[in-house]
Amino acid sequence: MRRRDFLQSSAHAALFSLAAARLGAAPVGTASPLMAGDASGAADKMAWWREARFGMFVHFGIYSELAGEWNGRTDYGEWIRNNAKIPIEQYDTFLERFNPVAFDADRLASLAAAAGMKYLVITTKHHDGFALWPSRQGDFNVSRTPYRRDLMRAVADACRRHGVVPCWYHSIMDWHHPDYLPRRDWEKERRPEGGASFDRYVQFLHAQVEELLTQYGDIGVMWFDGEWEGATWTHERGVALAQHCRALQSNVLINSRVGPKAAGESELSGGKMGDFGTPEQKVPDRGLAGVDWESCITMNENWGFNRADTKWKSLPTLVGMLTETASKGGNLLLNVGPKGDGSLPLESVDRLQGLAAWMTVHGEAIHGTQASPFDGLGFRVTRGARRLNCFLPQWPAARELLLPGLRSTPTRARMLGGPRRERLGVRAVDNGVVVTLPDRASDPVCSVLALDFSEAPVVAAP
Repeated sequence: MRRRDFLQSSAHAALFSLAAARLGAAPVGTASPLMAGDASGAADKMAWWREARFGMFVHFGIYSELAGEWNGRTDYGEWIRNNAKIPIEQYDTFLERFNPVAFDADRLASLAAAAGMKYLVITTKHHDGFALWPSRQGDFNVSRTPYRRDLMRAVADACRRHGVVPCWYHSIMDWHHPDYLPRRDWEKERRPEGGASFDRYVQFLHAQVEELLTQYGDIGVMWFDGEWEGATWTHERGVALAQHCRALQSNVLINSRVGPKAAGESELSGGKMGDFGTPEQKVPDRGLAGVDWESCITMNENWGFNRADTKWKSLPTLVGMLTETASKGGNLLLNVGPKGDGSLPLESVDRLQGLAAWMTVHGEAIHGTQASPFDGLGFRVTRGARRLNCFLPQWPAARELLLPGLRSTPTRARMLGGPRRERLGVRAVDNGVVVTLPDRASDPVCSVLALDFSEAPVVAAP
């Protein structure tokens, strides 16, 4: 990830059937939404991803073994080799330490599935160049470690067992490959710039991506990063990489970071190459009509594991980010950073389990929804085909809740997780609809008011 301190076939058809069923898509034996793009266009290819609204990000690599600490400083993460200026020959010795025997792909995928995360994006290779699968391209990969096993195979298989779509993160930047350019100003060990061939590195990059898209079945997303060094990674090279991915898997989604942003282009936009935009560590002020985007955000302050980082976001904060992204028509990709031994920090597990408890009751207000039709409300709303979901993290002091501009009268109003036969009072007024709320909140983290309609609700423009 970017860091704030930088520069300061039929066999395939069944693979996503479980995920498709969980997303309310085609049943087993028919084409899953992930396989539908060629016949119906890009919009259908995106359907499963838009339906999902929530995914898990996983940052894991050699840097996890260092736990964010180097020479007494404890504020490093996945950028530790660059930011601590660790010589390459010293960094290479960490291969001998990488033995994540506690890495449990089933546990990871099951936690994601329980939390309502419909897809999982894991780092196949971060900027340090270390590959978590036994790549035939070069030797800086898991096959040279005591662990030796293919982490990508474990993750892909576990995701499918739990109905989660497997997706790959892959860094365009590579601080280890002798032909990657530009060099950092402190590097002295790799091949001198005069002897490096970036074209040769690009061939290496394409070959690794081809392995990832031909050895593990259908992949939901190729999530690229490290594209911003525009002196070497050009628009044309981004186009070529995207075309290569789509030639290998026509329905794979590609994020906007496959190529450098054009001048003035927002990170919210997928641009001309990507299928969706990728704002980082923030939720945009508002979505853009017709634009797909995904906010990737950490649970604490670091992407890779940092033992000293105790600034964990609370469960209400995480639920608030999820409801905010969904209410603006976006997805949330929430990160976990396993420890060096592969185990998950207890704080991450606690929050994932808290999300699972909340999503078990309220997931229908997130999955398959669209952006709020309202503007300027004091609470967030998502829209379904015949449903409005109102998120109330603080219980209103007044029991009368106004939805201004709502021109359709609900057939039923109820609190998700409330009594099964509950029907709240509803009345139309000149400027909208008023719902009479119960005396108490239905959930301690965030209550959800669900309004059902006989047809698509009509909301007047502000």
